[in-house]
Amino acid sequence: MARAPFELAGVKVMPGNRIQIDVPVARLYTHAPLHIPVEVVHGRQQGPVLLVCGGIHGDEINGVEIVRRLLRSKQIQGLRGTLVAVPIVNVFGFMQHTRYLPDRRDLNRCFPGSESGSLGGRVAALFREQIVDHATHIIDLHTGAIHRTNLPQIRAQLSPGSETERMANAFGAPVILNAELREGSLRHYAQNRGIPVLTYEAGEALRFDEWAITPGVRGVLRVMRRLGMLTGEHRRRLPPAAELANGSSWARAPIDGILRPKVRLGARVAKGEVLGKVADPFGNAEEAVTSMADGIVIGMSRLPLANEGEALFHIARFDEIEEAESAVEGFQSSLEPPPDSLF
Repeated sequence: MARAPFELAGVKVMPGNRIQIDVPVARLYTHAPLHIPVEVVHGRQQGPVLLVCGGIHGDEINGVEIVRRLLRSKQIQGLRGTLVAVPIVNVFGFMQHTRYLPDRRDLNRCFPGSESGSLGGRVAALFREQIVDHATHIIDLHTGAIHRTNLPQIRAQLSPGSETERMANAFGAPVILNAELREGSLRHYAQNRGIPVLTYEAGEALRFDEWAITPGVRGVLRVMRRLGMLTGEHRRRLPPAAELANGSSWARAPIDGILRPKVRLGARVAKGEVLGKVADPFGNAEEAVTSMADGIVIGMSRLPLANEGEALFHIARFDEIEEAESAVEGFQSSLEPPPDSLF
């Protein structure tokens, strides 16, 4: 029995084809049309409909490159099911190099949106209706905010034996956070509709971090293989099993001043260990930033200037800290130049 065409935004994609679709989203002040770019790869055989999207925050561009390389990978030839790839969701923010929409709303707090609401609500509603609601599985690509960087990590709402847990384990990031759902986020909307969704966090806003991009491409391909969308075995040595964090918290600046970090991203730290020091420009006042628990540094500020109370170091806690350290070290050692098929 022949597979039915896949329809998105009024465009039909026949089995075995791939088509780029521009989904109209708004008009600029100049009346020029603005579109969300989408590529649909519709396999000849039945399978899941996987949405891979980046740029919900317009300045988080690592995900844009991950989607580009995914679409150029030879491994998606002969795909089972359907891949819906959206490199840039928040085209407004992407053009202006900013996280937000022109009305200063965070698109990832606007779902499910409203066709008669704010700009954020309207964009969220359009993206949901035209794209998200077609998906059976979702991978949402993010980075740290501006001047903050994240160790590659998966954030998901996990339950033992769930499809979401299987996807998270397959991805191959060194750390998995069993993260609470944030109201208004894409993950909150999708998970409540029964769609398994992963959030991949890695690197820094407005940067291409190769150590975040390459594992992101490989992780998406591993998930696709786990879902039965790709044939063949993975030809690379798999990274050590990811470790599930049992919680995380931020160490904050004790005073206003200039930060001098003492630890690196991915480092194992002990409770009370000095993570960095904040001092005034003259050096008359200086205080240490200390870790509140044993754990791994999974996020940190890149900006040396700190205000009192500002989040500086993100520490994840683990039941088995040695295994977590081993997973991070193994992940870092596996970062070799990617094969030509990924570019």
